[in-house]
Amino acid sequence: MLFEAILGHPLIQADNTIGLLAVMCLSVAFSIWLEQKYNWASKISGAIIALILAMLMANIGIIPTSCPLYDDVVWGIVVPIGIPLLLLQCNLKRIWKETGRMLVIFLIGAVGTVVGAFLAYFLLRGPFGDAEGLAGVAAMMTGSYIGGGVNFAAMASQFNNAYTASATVADNLLMALYFFVLIAFAGMRFFRSRFKHPHIDEVEAGVSKEAAQTQAAAFWNRKDISLKDIAINLAYAVAVVWVSQIIAGLFSALVPEDPGAFMDFVGKFFGSQYVWITTISVIVATFFSKPVEKLHGSQEIGTYLIYLFLFVIGVPASIYTVVTEAPLLLVFTLIMVVVNMLFCFISAKIFKFNLEDAIIASNANIGGPTTAAGMAISQGWTALVGPAMLCGVLGYVVGNYLGTIVGIILGAG
Repeated sequence: MLFEAILGHPLIQADNTIGLLAVMCLSVAFSIWLEQKYNWASKISGAIIALILAMLMANIGIIPTSCPLYDDVVWGIVVPIGIPLLLLQCNLKRIWKETGRMLVIFLIGAVGTVVGAFLAYFLLRGPFGDAEGLAGVAAMMTGSYIGGGVNFAAMASQFNNAYTASATVADNLLMALYFFVLIAFAGMRFFRSRFKHPHIDEVEAGVSKEAAQTQAAAFWNRKDISLKDIAINLAYAVAVVWVSQIIAGLFSALVPEDPGAFMDFVGKFFGSQYVWITTISVIVATFFSKPVEKLHGSQEIGTYLIYLFLFVIGVPASIYTVVTEAPLLLVFTLIMVVVNMLFCFISAKIFKFNLEDAIIASNANIGGPTTAAGMAISQGWTALVGPAMLCGVLGYVVGNYLGTIVGIILGAG
């Protein structure tokens, strides 16, 4: 590390909280600006740019790899608060009503993700050499490949894991490659000859993509938001986290000192604050939908907080660690993605669903709501944008539950 070799310590030291917070916020702001300004940055995503910036600064010694800001503030406060804000979009009644056939493929794909996690774990735990650490990776990737970054954050926080940064690098590299594969599938004769593809036909018949592209550019544009919205959003999120911690603590206290396998599972599952954050958030979004719809800014604030988290998980990712550990983790994620893909496309074939439904449902599993909607937008499949977003948001809920279950069963720490 350049600056540590010269100064004996990072340029900005661990106790300089304001300095580190400034670097973090400036990096995230710069990443978001790049993402919304340039096509190349949009394809990479601002989240990955923020992670790369953090990794580079940590590796040359500008910022430390560990400090109270990262450990206590971001992991302990920012991540839990961001999740209920993003889950405010998850009105289950609306999702069930509006997603149609895509929801069926999406849920089957979620099963494929879980199967892929178990398969990858048992195939690689020997070569990997750290079964408990790999179990944590399986939990994180299960959450991520059913929901998205918000689930990765929740599982990484729940199962404190030394491989979080390396898993993130492998995850995002493979995810980016897979999106190009999915787009290629839409043009392949092999897939077109075996599936119906009405949305592709409509675009190729001459329907303009201009409106869809305008929608993509406008996704994060200015929206009506008031001081009251900000106050209610933050009050709601903090209250949900507080109540969730209380409930989780009550369940943890009920578990005996020497529990059997069943009681141990029950205690760990119901003793997870993220299970209760998810449950409470979904209840609010589903049964109090009218006041939630009047509340603006929850998605923007929640997304920004997750960007801060992604910056922090890039910090401990030393280049050496990524080079030495990411290859096996890349194989791990590859197995999960391939199994998910097989479940999605085979089920679409069995139920005679459209090719576009399979492509977007698999994207919603692997990448989450924004990438799925973005792919539908970029291809001109405007009728699938809403279902893509709603399926992906449902993944936020399912991902936390299944990621927790996978982690507990495999013995994640």
